[in-house]
Amino acid sequence: MENVRERLLKALFDTRAIRVCPAGEPFWYTSGKIGPYYINTHFLYGSEEKANSLLKVIDGVKDNKEECTGVLREIVMKNYNEDDIYRNTIDILVDAIKDTIPNDDYDYISGGERRDWFFSIAAADLLQKPHITIFKDLDAYVFQNGRSERLISVNGARVLHIADLITSASSYERAWIPAIRNAGGVMKHSFVIIDRMQGGSELLEKHGVKSNALVCIDDGVFREACRKNYINKGQLEMVIKYIENPDMFMKEFFKNNPDFIEKALNSGDEKTASRARLCIEKGYCDIS
Repeated sequence: MENVRERLLKALFDTRAIRVCPAGEPFWYTSGKIGPYYINTHFLYGSEEKANSLLKVIDGVKDNKEECTGVLREIVMKNYNEDDIYRNTIDILVDAIKDTIPNDDYDYISGGERRDWFFSIAAADLLQKPHITIFKDLDAYVFQNGRSERLISVNGARVLHIADLITSASSYERAWIPAIRNAGGVMKHSFVIIDRMQGGSELLEKHGVKSNALVCIDDGVFREACRKNYINKGQLEMVIKYIENPDMFMKEFFKNNPDFIEKALNSGDEKTASRARLCIEKGYCDIS
């Protein structure tokens, strides 16, 4: 099991699925907050370039809901056969599911738009389970034996949902669980590649969903990454401070780097500037 964890950790850093900023140069998040690392689990598809290419394909086919899963299945399984990083990731996921959840304890595998599909479709194929493809508007289609049909009713069937990442589980609560419930099914299990340990698994438990993850993002992950020289000691210290108290990390950083926001506002990069403006609007940079 330790060897499996090491392989997955290496893949996460090799593909920059986990990316840690240089010490003293935190990233701007969409929320207007700052932090020391990004997680892009879908880069485990093989690389950032390959993952972005698949996202473009998804955006091109997701409006044709009936054909969507079949098109994606052909592409991801071709990549599974050709890309070592992706194949290892899927194999680790499938083996973990087999070790954790009895095969007769779930009838379907589901995945939600869009990044879940990177992992759920391939896993369903290898585990020989029908795949429920859930869209953001709660519409869903069942893919089985090469055919896709709109999900109407599953008559109390049990579902395992596979996702790339869980943070607060807002997508589960808003869309994935209701889509299954609306069809008369029960989402009994969840399995994710990465759990950010920000309350998502606890929320799922309240909804009766058993939560599982290959990697839980805690200080142990980054300490191991430092031992493996994926990050340096300065990066590790910064990440640990953030994990211990994200808001305090942010407050102290702004206090010690008073020109950081001004530089962001004048960076010439509109994405960075808009996030800095949101930070000011939300009062995140208020150090009083």
